[in-house]
Amino acid sequence: MVGMTPETPEPKTETTRLLQLAARGDRQAWGELLEHHRDRLRRMINARLDCRLHGRLDPSDVIQEAYLEASRRLDEYAQQPTMPFALWLRFLTGQRLLELHRHHLGTQGRDAAREVSLFAGPMLEASSAVLAAQLLGNLTTPSDAAIRAERRQWLQDALDQMDPLDREVLVLRHYEQLSNGESAQVLGLDKSAASKRYARALVRLKDVLANLPGA
Repeated sequence: MVGMTPETPEPKTETTRLLQLAARGDRQAWGELLEHHRDRLRRMINARLDCRLHGRLDPSDVIQEAYLEASRRLDEYAQQPTMPFALWLRFLTGQRLLELHRHHLGTQGRDAAREVSLFAGPMLEASSAVLAAQLLGNLTTPSDAAIRAERRQWLQDALDQMDPLDREVLVLRHYEQLSNGESAQVLGLDKSAASKRYARALVRLKDVLANLPGA
């Protein structure tokens, strides 16, 4: 599937160097470090933001609030990192997004904004609508508006029938562009188990796409 290859992560040594400088008060290094992760965090938010909040929450604002929290906790993280920096930022951003959903939607959000229990804690479940749109971007042209809408709804319904963790690993690998190792840590699995789940999810996705009307 064109355009769905995970990006190469930043070399660990560079992240470590910038983190050490930031922990010593280098604000330029801290800003550079945060900026490197902004795009992936935005994809994570877009995959999980409830459609009812699109006009009320801007992903940039969510990221900014998460970055403020990260700044407050930088010394604590630098002294005892419990996970890779990229996943720590993702965790803080995900927790802030979860809090905002609960604040704005309250009990209304329990059905539409479901939560999955992952290794690091609860996280909003990735939207099948986002994954469907990502897949259809490679299968239809913008001029096929009617066909695209019909296929998107069919594909979304089919994806909703998949195991939530299978959907989650597809979004982690292809939409958020996490590596297999990063996905394994998010899911609380070893790398081998994460690879097997990913392979299984791809097989199920292939079956879904094969049954797509007009495929």
